Amino acid sequence: MKPLRIGMVGYGGIGRVHAMAYRSLLFHYGLPADRVQVVGVATTRKDSAQKAAAEIGCEFYTDDVRALLDRADIDVIDCCTPNKSHEAILAAAAQAGKHLYCEKPLSMGMADGARIVSAVREAGVQAQMTFNFRFLPAIQRAKQLMESGFVGRVFSFRGRYYRASYIDPNKPISWRQQKSESGGGALVDIGSHVLDLLYFLMGDVGSVQATLDTLIKERPAAAGSSEMVPVDVDDIALMHVRMADNTLGLVEVSRMGTGTTNQLMIEIYGDKGALRFNAEDPSWLEVYDVRESATPSGGMRGFHRVETVQRYDGAKVPDWSHAPDFVRSHAECQYQFLKALSEGRAPSPSVSDGLHIQAVMEAAVRSSERGGWVSVKEVLSEVS
Repeated sequence: MKPLRIGMVGYGGIGRVHAMAYRSLLFHYGLPADRVQVVGVATTRKDSAQKAAAEIGCEFYTDDVRALLDRADIDVIDCCTPNKSHEAILAAAAQAGKHLYCEKPLSMGMADGARIVSAVREAGVQAQMTFNFRFLPAIQRAKQLMESGFVGRVFSFRGRYYRASYIDPNKPISWRQQKSESGGGALVDIGSHVLDLLYFLMGDVGSVQATLDTLIKERPAAAGSSEMVPVDVDDIALMHVRMADNTLGLVEVSRMGTGTTNQLMIEIYGDKGALRFNAEDPSWLEVYDVRESATPSGGMRGFHRVETVQRYDGAKVPDWSHAPDFVRSHAECQYQFLKALSEGRAPSPSVSDGLHIQAVMEAAVRSSERGGWVSVKEVLSEVS
């Protein structure tokens, strides 16, 4: 891999995860230290930028994004900011000739997302979304099985992502619960991940019928404050989803899943087999083969756990037998992006993929507001 130098914009929780992953992938693949370097960081405040630079180990820090984009020694801009600022940062970075790595979701809405895609295309740079769960070995194995026809004709599917992030009504409001900053709630925050996995495994989404609800309608402005602020985004989203090939399934998303931690699950049922995955048990993909279970006595009927563990081609550490974790999935997502840049090919998932997921979420919002099914093509046609 040729040397690639990164400028980070934003250094909250997910920014720190990105920085950890960049550092770790050098060891995962036995790369010299100069192959992947974070050389600068920009945040909204000079003091936080200085602290971020000290943690990352880079010399340049700033509260002016433009100063980061003007540096000739930066090849890639990694955007880890709240959703509201994605368009301005990514469009400016593309115009500056930088490749882009963007945290999900792509944007606040369809118009912003379409402008990002156009900016990337016009500038001739490469861009990738951070849909890191794609890069768990179990999901990669599921993709291989889907492409090989293991499942056969898909009868139905289910995607589910439950967290217990906001079950406490006294938890203060955050930017993730304000539409003007986030563009949406649970659907945008964690639903984008499960929708991308279904898209990755099964193709384009055709239409959705959805109900979005806000369960706690106001929260304290700050810890200990008596001032209450309205919550204007969804806490839960329940969706019927019809894929472009007409396959029907269910998607459930909630940040009010009492007792859950990161319960991301995918189930796909077909006429030849079935697949199940639970991110809380990431070393395994569950598979059911109809052909193996068709003997008169039932044979070995039942779901079987297929060992996927940490099987990454070319990785030197950790040993393949260890369970993968969240940061490792981010490192692999980054590695495949940087490898694509080094080899001169388009990375995946692209910002166009991110725009498709944005359209699915917008269709869900419209469905919840007006009732009935909403076509994803209808949404996309408005920005094409």
